[in-house]
Formats: sequence, structure tokens, C-alpha cells
Amino acid sequence: MRTHSLLFRLGSAAAILIALALALAGFGLWLIFNQEIERRATNELDQIVKFVAAQVRIEADGSPVVDGAPADQRFETPYGGLYWQVSTRDGQRARSRSLWDTTLPDPKDALDGRRHVTDLQGPTGAPLLAVVQAITVAAPDGKDVPLQVIAAIDRADLAAARHTFLRLLAFSLIALGLLLIGAMAIFLRLALRPFDHLGHGLKAIRAGESHALAGTFPDEVQPVVDDLNRLIQFQRTAVERARRQAGDLAHGLKTPLTVLGALARQASEDGRDDIAQSIDGEVHQMRRQVDRVLARARANAGPTLGGKTVAVKPVAAKVVRAFERLAEDKMLRWVVNVAPDARFPGAEDELTEILGNLLDNACKWARSEIRLTANVSEEVLDLCVDDDGSGLSAEQASQIGRGQRWDETQPGTGLGLAITRDLAEARRGSLALVRSDLGGARAHVRIPLDPIA
Repeated sequence: MRTHSLLFRLGSAAAILIALALALAGFGLWLIFNQEIERRATNELDQIVKFVAAQVRIEADGSPVVDGAPADQRFETPYGGLYWQVSTRDGQRARSRSLWDTTLPDPKDALDGRRHVTDLQGPTGAPLLAVVQAITVAAPDGKDVPLQVIAAIDRADLAAARHTFLRLLAFSLIALGLLLIGAMAIFLRLALRPFDHLGHGLKAIRAGESHALAGTFPDEVQPVVDDLNRLIQFQRTAVERARRQAGDLAHGLKTPLTVLGALARQASEDGRDDIAQSIDGEVHQMRRQVDRVLARARANAGPTLGGKTVAVKPVAAKVVRAFERLAEDKMLRWVVNVAPDARFPGAEDELTEILGNLLDNACKWARSEIRLTANVSEEVLDLCVDDDGSGLSAEQASQIGRGQRWDETQPGTGLGLAITRDLAEARRGSLALVRSDLGGARAHVRIPLDPIA
């Protein structure tokens, strides 16, 4: 997909925004989960502290004893990850079996009677989250004995829960992201579908299959469609007007030129050859200029919206048959190789004139063979006419480009290739004259298949 594509830009922006939104949502959920798991663990430890505090009593020797332990298997498993401990100020302790042969350190700042949440170092050096509560219990002699109750949980258990949650969260966000990207892709396709219809309509107009954009478009696109239809109609009207004016000009000039030719013949019959030759030369020059100007006008009016394309193969066959009959005395060998998909983006008469001029020039110089090839590569039509004549130099090729002749011994005005160049350039194409591999000259015409792009 091209980077200048609207679908690519909107899709990329949507994907980036979706990824950013999911990342922020994931980070927020992660923070919320961390706070919630800490809160739940603290509440659980607080309940354990209250349970142990309710079960503790003081023996006659002043040692604390817990009559009933909390019902959690981790308290019975050595280093099981969940611990409780009751201690007096003189260092006597009661503890869960999970502490085994170790004790929890007594936080000195937790003797103010309030509950404290703190971090402690547990068995094997593992970090613990602990809740510490200072209480007083009556001894057998009636005195109140201050005690410190600690409930703690291994932070590795909390880390395992976080890891499990993070894995599930990542999988869920990735699945949600893919689902959102798929939904966004479908949405963008549906949103941009009117532009696809617009593009297909314009292609149909360029191919000559339609003369206007048809169909129903959304309100946001319909004004553009209406303006394009008005522009297409305006151009078609302008082109038709230009063609009629060119035809009128041609007909308007034919009569004066015919009259001047008749006057030249009359002067010649009267013995005034100098005047006849002068008039005849001027008429000849005027005809050349008129032919070229009219060819230019017709070519410049050609590349329009709605112009048809023409298959090259049947036109080439027809033109070659005509030249075969005209050049029967030269016994030329004609080689025609035209690709079936080769099409000319213009009118048939333009293609006929281009091929006619190229083949006419080749017939003048060919000794035994003329080769016509046509193919399409990278949306460009290539027309090549080769002959096995004497060839031409770079200076002679430049003379042809200016509409001149380089050999007065051959018939013709030398204007055909210049007109061909005009016709090609009117469609953003070109005419190149180089040496052919047959030994003579090659006339190479390149014309883009979409001349109004």
C-alpha cells in the first residue's frame, strides 16, 4: 500500500490511536490491580491479626499462647508464605508452624496501639507484607500484658498474582486490539467506498465507456461529483467546438488555395512561368503550414475525458495492407508484431495518421524489409517502425524534428514525421529517431496510456 494513500494514512492513525488507548488502558488497569491486590492482602492480614488476637492468652509464666490457629494450610507448611506471630516485650513468642525455626522482627514503631502496614524480612530473606497490631491481654494475676500481633504474607505470592493478571491482561488487550483494528479496517473500507466508485467512474470516462459519473454518492461527495460532471461536459463541449472550428478553417482555406493554384496554372499557360512558380511555391508552403496546424489542433483536442481507446492491431493491419499495395514494385518484406493488448489512447484517425507517416517514411528508404512492432510496458504504448535503409545521423534527426527534409531526392514534403511528433507530444508522448538493428532508421513513438493523468 502506498504511503500517500488515504486508506493507509487513516488506517495508520487509527492503529496508532488504538494502540495508545489500549496501552493507557492497560497501564491504568495495572495500577488499579496493584492497589486492589495490596488492599485485599492487607484486609486479609488484618482479619488474621484480629483472629489471632481473639485467641491469644497469657500463661502463668507470662508466655503467650494461641488456642486456635487460622484455618489456612499455608500456616502449617514450613515457609508456606503466610505467617503469624505474637510476642511480648520481654521476647516471649507464639508463632505459626510456617515460621518453623525463625521469628519475625518486631517493629519498634508499632507499639502505639494503632494498626500498621509495613514490610518485613521473612524466612530465607524473602520480603513480606505485614500488618502489625499492639494489644493488651489480661494475665492470670489480673495484670494487663502488652502484646504485638503480626500477620504477614510473602510478596512472592502477590508477585505471582500480578504476573498471572499481567499475562491475562496482555492477551486480552492484544485480542481486543486486533478486533478493534479489524473493525476499524472494515469501517474505513466502507467509509472510503464512495471514492472507489468515483475512481472506477473516472476510469470508465477515460476509457470512453461513459460520459458522466453516474450513481448515488454520500452528501459529502456528491458536490464533487456534480462539479466533475460539469467540468467533463464543459470540456467535451469545448473540444467539439474546437474540432468544428478546425474543420471550418480547413474548408475555408481550401477554396482560396485552390483558386491560387488555378491562377498559377493560368499564369503558366500564359507563359508567365516566374509568376506561376512563385505562386505555386507559396501555395505549397501554405498547404504545409495549414496541414501541420490542423494536425496540431486535432491532436491537442484529442486528450479529453471520455476519449475512447483504439486497438492497435486491426488499425496496423489495415495501414500495412494499404502500403503493401502502394509499394508492390519495391518487393518489400513486411514484419508486423503487435501485442493483442496494445491500445492507442485516442481516435482511430490519429493512430492511422501516426502509423501512415511512420510507414511512409520507412517505405522511402527501405531496401528490402520494414518492421512494425507495438507493445505495452508500464502503462506506456511503444510503437516502433524499423527499416533497412541507409539510416540517418543525429543532425538529420534534428532536421526532421523541425519539419524539414534531409534528402530532396525523395518525394514528399518532409512534414509527416513532424506531424507525428506533434500528435505524440499532444498526448505527453515522444518521437525518437535512432539507428535500427536492421541497419536503417528506427522511429520510436512512446505514448502514455493515460494521457490526461
